[in-house]
Amino acid sequence: MAEQRTWSRPTEPITSRVAFAAAHVVADPLGENRPGAPAVVDWEHTLGFRRHLWSYGLCVAEAMDTAQRGMGLDWAATQELIRRSAAEARAVGGRIAAGAGTDQLTGAPRGLDDVAAAYEEQLDVVEDAGAQVILMASRELAAVATGPDDYRKVYDRLLAQTSAPVILHWLGPMFDPALAGYWGADGVSDAADHVVALIADNAAKIDGVKVSLLDAAFEEALRSRLPAGVRLYTGDDFHYAELIRGSSDALLGIFAAIAPAASAALQALDRGDLAAYDDAFAPTVPLARHVFGAPTYYYKAGIAFLSWLSGLQPGFVMVGGLQSARSLPHLVTTFELADAAGLFPDPSLAAARMTSLLATYGVA
Repeated sequence: MAEQRTWSRPTEPITSRVAFAAAHVVADPLGENRPGAPAVVDWEHTLGFRRHLWSYGLCVAEAMDTAQRGMGLDWAATQELIRRSAAEARAVGGRIAAGAGTDQLTGAPRGLDDVAAAYEEQLDVVEDAGAQVILMASRELAAVATGPDDYRKVYDRLLAQTSAPVILHWLGPMFDPALAGYWGADGVSDAADHVVALIADNAAKIDGVKVSLLDAAFEEALRSRLPAGVRLYTGDDFHYAELIRGSSDALLGIFAAIAPAASAALQALDRGDLAAYDDAFAPTVPLARHVFGAPTYYYKAGIAFLSWLSGLQPGFVMVGGLQSARSLPHLVTTFELADAAGLFPDPSLAAARMTSLLATYGVA
């Protein structure tokens, strides 16, 4: 094992950037968490993980794709997750935003009104819980929209009724193949034109837009086109270090796995210490690129795996049985890269758990 680093928690709020970590859910190891079954969540450790993130000065992005929306976490469990986490945020003084989508729809939606009504139901849940709204990209909208005008109809309708500025969510097909052609355009350049127009027409209702396309140059160009006061939240788990350095804010799944290092980097940015910023982030980038390697949508297994190795949850099990989504060699490399980045709070525990997993797979 490598020599592990000592990471300090901030003594005052981080101010240079707004940084959300998209948190995963911890599955109950004794629950019937198999493919197609309703999610059974370990609430104690799920909420404990969120307290871990807040303790490092990060904000929590709740009920996002990292929490297995559309990949094991059903709408009933999602509602409870949003309410419980928002209450926990109030108790500890942490900032929270939560995803409102349309994944409660069963079968093919009949049309745009059905999609908009599903969004409205989830908007009500998020706002009633007291969390900021993240308008998630919708598989169902992508399936029924015939062009950019259909997206505008739905988003304009939703933005007209939100009570506080929301975060838009642009997730690329590498994260969810069902979202190909989102915003009604085949190419990202045309899609960007539609997004910028939507934001310009609704700027008072939009806090920012989260972009997860794994294209740093595109993101920088889009950021330069946004109206004053509208943030670009990078969702690029490959290029986050350079994009945040360059003035993007953040809403990232990898921050759930590297919270201590991310916090240290952001604290250094607050001080204007770019050398310390690079020193904290640089060793985490190879880990992030591996965890989010193709097929990218299975990255959630790596987040849960690292949480288990770090002692933040009792077992490596996921809702929907998704812990099987990555191979043993992939997990071994994840372990090695996290160790090299100095991320394990208790290296002996991480080593013991890795050894037990190898034995379970039949590797001496």
